[in-house]
Amino acid sequence: METELHDVKPVPPKGHVISDSPSPASPVDDASQNDDRPLLKSDSSSSAANGRVSDESLEELNKKYAAFARHDVYGPLGRGELPFVEKLLLGVACVTILPVRVVLATLVLFSYYSVCRICTLFSAPNRDEAAEGQDDFGHLRGWRRTVIVSCGRFLSRVMLFVFGFYWISESFRDLEQEQSPPQGKSSSENEGKNQLQRPERPGATVCNHVSYVDILYHMSSSFSSFVAKRSVAKLPLVGLISKCLGCVFVQRESKSSDFKGVAGIVIERVKEAHEDETAPMMMLFPEGTTTNGDFLLPFKTGGFLAGAPVIPVILRYPYQRFSPAWDSIAGFRHVILLLCQFVNHLEVIRLPVYYPSQEEKTDPKLYANNIRRLMAREQGDLVMSDIGLAEKRIYIAALNGNNSLPSVLHHKDD
Repeated sequence: METELHDVKPVPPKGHVISDSPSPASPVDDASQNDDRPLLKSDSSSSAANGRVSDESLEELNKKYAAFARHDVYGPLGRGELPFVEKLLLGVACVTILPVRVVLATLVLFSYYSVCRICTLFSAPNRDEAAEGQDDFGHLRGWRRTVIVSCGRFLSRVMLFVFGFYWISESFRDLEQEQSPPQGKSSSENEGKNQLQRPERPGATVCNHVSYVDILYHMSSSFSSFVAKRSVAKLPLVGLISKCLGCVFVQRESKSSDFKGVAGIVIERVKEAHEDETAPMMMLFPEGTTTNGDFLLPFKTGGFLAGAPVIPVILRYPYQRFSPAWDSIAGFRHVILLLCQFVNHLEVIRLPVYYPSQEEKTDPKLYANNIRRLMAREQGDLVMSDIGLAEKRIYIAALNGNNSLPSVLHHKDD
């Protein structure tokens, strides 16, 4: 479930450092802003007859698009040649723990759907008249909301357990009050972070995006609302659950005059959560897509336009055999391989509430960049990369042997 918050005032990337120098505002779609850059040259020698890239081309691609490269034993796209031991382990898992986990996960999903169905009986969904197709049950009150949230948090943790996340390591990081501001950040820009004790409620949680498992963790932790594509609301079982979460449903292809877009809806939700303690908080993945967990992509600014305080959270998935990162592998294949791994690991680093300075409130690009630098600095091995969703599409297409990609960048992302 990838957020699609649009950037304002995009800045041309330079290496791994984002410049905070002012640039003219020009809304650019995240899937087409790099169209005029030849990111991948057509080379017939780079793909074999079966559509696979050669070893040399693969190494070059993994360096160029390092944020999406898989380094586990399953290789690119999860289709690499496995050693005999891994084949044996996978075969055993397919006939033992995989069926059990599928049954248990289905039972958990049906259980929570039943809870949501009962709690929403005779209740009309909240509808945003100014936004096309926005309806949810995220603002139910009383016993209904209590049951939905309590059961949702508990059953999400049960689902994580079924998926093999038996233990989750959580740490709470205290930022030093007396510290020099990050490179390119003035003391006035750091002003907000030095006021961590102000009793303002944060409007959103900001997190790096590694896997769909991120969703389950945040449901079990804070039961926040997410940004999801419109079709999710129509899915069996999951549709009602997403409405009870209070998800923001988006359809970027919509051209109707009353459609406010992702950023407009998210701004309202963040402000509402900031001002109303009973409103559900927003969970934002400002990178706009998933990575392999070792990189931070440029942050889109849609979630920072409200100027409300946020809670930065960093997720890491240590692994030895199969990486839970959903970077460049097909969804069904990823689920199967994840369920076949007996133990999966998740590490969570929670940072204190970040209160933006006045300068950051008026410059959402600066606010987003400062949060990104803070997260990279606090988790020292996170690398800030300047590539994004467009390059991810090119990388995956190239792995599949398709080097004629001028149209890939124009495809809308779901």
